[in-house]
Amino acid sequence: MRATLAICLAIFTVGLSSCTSKSTTDATQRVSITVTEQGFEPAVVNVKAGQPVTLLVKRTTDRTCATEVVMKEHNINQPLPLNQEVEITFTPAKSGDLVYACAMDMYKGTVHVE
Repeated sequence: MRATLAICLAIFTVGLSSCTSKSTTDATQRVSITVTEQGFEPAVVNVKAGQPVTLLVKRTTDRTCATEVVMKEHNINQPLPLNQEVEITFTPAKSGDLVYACAMDMYKGTVHVE
């Protein structure tokens, strides 16, 4: 009887630790975006709601007004130094499209949240 109880307790403990480790490991979604003379590439990226997102943005040209990223919904206004990757992290709470743009609102991109 004690052996059976010990085995059941061991199985329960292993199962519980597996559930705990799975629920605490929401990985950050990482998306690369390049700023070229044509604008933000790719222009649309897809992510999942409720999980942190890091946009890795690199401006590769001086021949653009897209020298920063502005995303009003998340109060983001991030300068983009030439040829330097910049990390922009946020967590979208709900599905839908989040539009970001340059400061002049000429070049735009979309984060499609599923």
